[in-house]
Order: sequence, then C-alpha cells, then structure tokens
Amino acid sequence: MIRSVFGESVQGASHIRSGRECQDSLKKVEMDENTVILAVADGHGSSSSPYSKTGSYVAVNVFCKILGDYLETYEGQPELLLTFLKREGDTKVAQAIDAEWKRRILKIHARCKREVILDAKNNKDKGAIYKMYGSTLLGLVITKEFLFAFQIGDGDIIKVSDKGVQNIIEADKILGTETHSLSRQDAWKKAVTFVKREGENICLPVLYMLCTDGMANSFKNDAEFQKTCHDYFTLLNEHGAKAVSDNLKTWLSETSELGCGDDITALFSYYAQDDFS
Repeated sequence: MIRSVFGESVQGASHIRSGRECQDSLKKVEMDENTVILAVADGHGSSSSPYSKTGSYVAVNVFCKILGDYLETYEGQPELLLTFLKREGDTKVAQAIDAEWKRRILKIHARCKREVILDAKNNKDKGAIYKMYGSTLLGLVITKEFLFAFQIGDGDIIKVSDKGVQNIIEADKILGTETHSLSRQDAWKKAVTFVKREGENICLPVLYMLCTDGMANSFKNDAEFQKTCHDYFTLLNEHGAKAVSDNLKTWLSETSELGCGDDITALFSYYAQDDFS
C-alpha cells in the first residue's frame, strides 16, 4: 500500500481583490507508515476576528499535538485507544482541544502585547480575546485499525472510494454565515466526532479529504461538490498523487474564482496499491 498526503491553502479570489490574507491553515503529521494525523482550520476573517489566521494556525497545531500524544500514550494498544475515543472523543478529547487552544491564544495575545479588553467588572475579558482569533477545526486520524474524525464548525471530512462519496461527519448546519467556533465559551460542547474500525483489509484505492467550507460553497449544490470530490479521486487513480499535488493550488484557486470567492483549503490522504511517482 502506498500513502500520499498533501494539500494546499489558497487565498480566496474575493480576498485577493480586497487585500485580505488567507485565513485558513492546514497541518499533517505522518507518525509512521500506518498512522497519519490531518487537520484543517478556517479563521473567521470578520472585523471582530482580526487575528483569526493565528487562531486557525493554533487550531491545527493543537489538534495534531493532542491526538499525537494520545497515539503515543496508547502505542501498541490500538483497541484501548479505539475504545477511549469512542467513549471520550466528544468529551475529554474535545475539552482538551478547547482548553489548549484557549490557553495558547491568551499566551500569544499577551506576548504580542495586544489590547487587553476588560469586562464590566474591570477584569480581563477572555471571551472577547478569544473572539479576535475565532476559527473552526476539522481533524482526522487514520490508523491501520480505525478512523477518528473531529469537527467544530463548518467544512467537510470526506471519504471517496469505488463505492462513492461519503461524508464521514454530518456536522451541524447553521443558517446564514454563522458557524460554531473554538472562540465560543464551552466550544467543546459543539464538537462532533466519529470513530470507525477500518481494519487492514480496507478496499483500495481510497481517498480521505478535509476541506474548508470555501470548497463546498463554490458549487451550486452538494451533488456538484461530491462530483468534484470523485473527480479528484479519479485523477489520483489515473495520474497519481504527484500530478494532482503539482496542480492542486491552481485548481483550488480556479474553484474559488469561479465559485464563492472564499479561501479554500484541501488536505488529502490517498491510498493506492501502486506508486505513480
């Protein structure tokens, strides 16, 4: 089995025109030949979240660090880790991610000597500080034995195979432009998780995709978005990971230009029998 992990974040077409930086971040950690951690985050980019690029950067690093620590703690005990994630993924794991993101945000805010916002009682308004860094978070851990998916806010975690396109998580949908955010109080309560035993005999080829909402929002409906996900799968099968990786930034930029104009991040983990490189 050959695994290829790659991705791109592109500045949205509307952000290029307005001079706003890309608010998305991505991170991948290939721990060994059987285990990979993927994370994608989308900073809100609103006037009330001027440092959301930093917020998204912190989010992907926190996810990879915390899940990496769990994998190391349970090294050689995949069944115990699988059981733990099933029971505690949307509680203890989500709480740890929420708390660590907020801890790091306060530390960065202080280190950068940014404005200290006070509440009505003249105390530091931590909630107002967190809002300045608001971000969503998508995470996926793929091991030989199981998948663990994690989501706060919008975006898509997708599996594509010869059986079709599947949403690994059906996240909460909020009307309008609002989304769940790490910046909210008790953000962990809005975390959605999914754990599934995969096993060594998973049918290949298979593609896992993490995409910020700028991707799906650039298509007129879910069917068109899923068709594009399957098109990437077909391109990988026919031309290999290097060809897709080399062109991904251009394709995502074109998607944003022809679509919603938002930043787009796509992170892929592709598994095949043969090496196309």
